[in-house]
Amino acid sequence: MPTPSSIQRTYLLLLLGNTLAASFIWGINTIFLLDAGLSNLEAFAANAFFTAGMVVFEVPTGIVADTIGRRVSYLLGTVTLAATTLLYVLLWMLEAPFWMWAVVSMLLGLGFTFFSGAVEAWLVDALDATGFEGSLESVFGRGQIVMGAAMLTGSVAGGYIAQATNLGVPFVLRAVVLAAMFAFAFTLMRDIGFTPERGDGMMRGMRRISGASIQYGWRVPAVKWVMLASPFTAGVGIYAFYALQPYLLELYGDPEAYGIAGLVAAIVAGAQIVGGVAAPWIRKLFKCRTSALLAAVAASAVTLALIGVFESFWAVVGLIAVWGLLFAASMPIRQAYLNGLIPSQQRASILSFDSMLGSTGGVVAQPVLGRSADVWGYPGSYLLGAAISALALPFVYLSKRQNDPADYAIGTPAPLEPTEVVSSTQPPISP
Repeated sequence: MPTPSSIQRTYLLLLLGNTLAASFIWGINTIFLLDAGLSNLEAFAANAFFTAGMVVFEVPTGIVADTIGRRVSYLLGTVTLAATTLLYVLLWMLEAPFWMWAVVSMLLGLGFTFFSGAVEAWLVDALDATGFEGSLESVFGRGQIVMGAAMLTGSVAGGYIAQATNLGVPFVLRAVVLAAMFAFAFTLMRDIGFTPERGDGMMRGMRRISGASIQYGWRVPAVKWVMLASPFTAGVGIYAFYALQPYLLELYGDPEAYGIAGLVAAIVAGAQIVGGVAAPWIRKLFKCRTSALLAAVAASAVTLALIGVFESFWAVVGLIAVWGLLFAASMPIRQAYLNGLIPSQQRASILSFDSMLGSTGGVVAQPVLGRSADVWGYPGSYLLGAAISALALPFVYLSKRQNDPADYAIGTPAPLEPTEVVSSTQPPISP
């Protein structure tokens, strides 16, 4: 019989495996692409095609999770991501032309979209069905801690494994771990507190859920505004993370010190652990969740600008830690806020739509910032990225002005019905 504790254990193990698999290459991905003969512009354009794949496939795979099941979506993700990761290794070995990297990068994005939305929706519905009465921030905070630990392990190991062998080996290890996660999820993951609606047929069901997701997601101002902030923060965040790999090597003075490149992911991972622990406490410092988000977005923009100003290895290392801490501490608060605003039946689709908007920002920001790095160097690109990320602040503020009950709640959201979602939109409050 599933219990809140068993659900949380399964969720944390899913996060552990996924993050460990992904993080093997996080410290060396940009170096891997540059080693394959791509320029800065082409490397970040390849990453942009990855995020373009997420834009294209986010909503369809979210609807798959809401019509066929969250477990099926997760299993499809492990298979797709493992296969496309091995294709990346093949392209690297062949020194393939850019268009091939673009195609495979989009398919990598497809693999990740099967995970986004589905796992989080599975957790929230299962916790509600098993009578969980605790704080969602605490659950998501523990998730951040587990992800940070896995990221720390995987990124450091991937960097030093690449240094001891070659840049392709960490990608192969990612595929192996994903195969193990397929077996784990196939055995232990079950849809609980959610019944896929299959009676209308796949296409009709997809149209119905897609329409409902727009009605109860995009057309609810509190949801819409917080999602519109995502392209600016997530888009810049993707670039900022991956550009730190070659930038730190440049500051360190050794272009082949791949272990140092892995240090970027390791620092962010350590900050993620601390941020996950701190998230419930930080939430208590603010009356509203959106107030905490506003503070985090502003501080992150300032930190990115300082990374562009201080061209010192150790100064940048310290600023990376601050930037990672801000992200990790704010993410559980944002997750709890957004889940409190949306109904169960459309949860995976709306969360996927939110992820899609963040990926859209990455499609635009990565090639633009990558080109700015070619022209002005990495410091100039970070200053530009800071300015772009600050554009998220007005959107978070507009969400705050809706005065939704989810902004004040501390705990798990009650399961929302569509009528409740519509009525939860309150008149704006004064600043």
